[in-house]
Amino acid sequence: MFRLPFCFCGLRGAELAGYPSCIGVACRGIETGMSDANHFAALDKRDFLNLETFRKNGAGVRTPVWFAADPAKDLRSGGAKLYIYTVENTGKVKRVRNNPRVRIAPCNRTGGLQGDWIDAKARVVEGAEAALGLKLLTQKYFLKRIFDLFAVFRSAKREVLVITPS
Repeated sequence: MFRLPFCFCGLRGAELAGYPSCIGVACRGIETGMSDANHFAALDKRDFLNLETFRKNGAGVRTPVWFAADPAKDLRSGGAKLYIYTVENTGKVKRVRNNPRVRIAPCNRTGGLQGDWIDAKARVVEGAEAALGLKLLTQKYFLKRIFDLFAVFRSAKREVLVITPS
């Protein structure tokens, strides 16, 4: 099959560099991603996820974060829950309050992607659910215990976000 060295969406030279032509939806290609049946299965046994939240203008902001899964829910189920925490009034908390739509992907500690993006929803939680999230994160990450010792001297409150499949 002959492929042109450019794509009608404007991607030029991909074929010449040894890559196939664009496979994007704009070129009647395929869209990669996880099937709905697996939900968060790609995050099993991972330490970091890349959280992409969206500004009011639609621009995405990516942040690598620690996360902990709710052990009462299977990561492959539609009821799966992932917990992350951050300091109050950070950009990601403000963006989630404005727009609960997020995307997540497995990544390394510097944010390098190690899997496909997964569409999800996020919301800020309080009370017992926030306490559960913090407990799960403390159990998973030893370093969080050290950070908690130093947090005693800070006045900033921590916010917990829960991420669920969309």
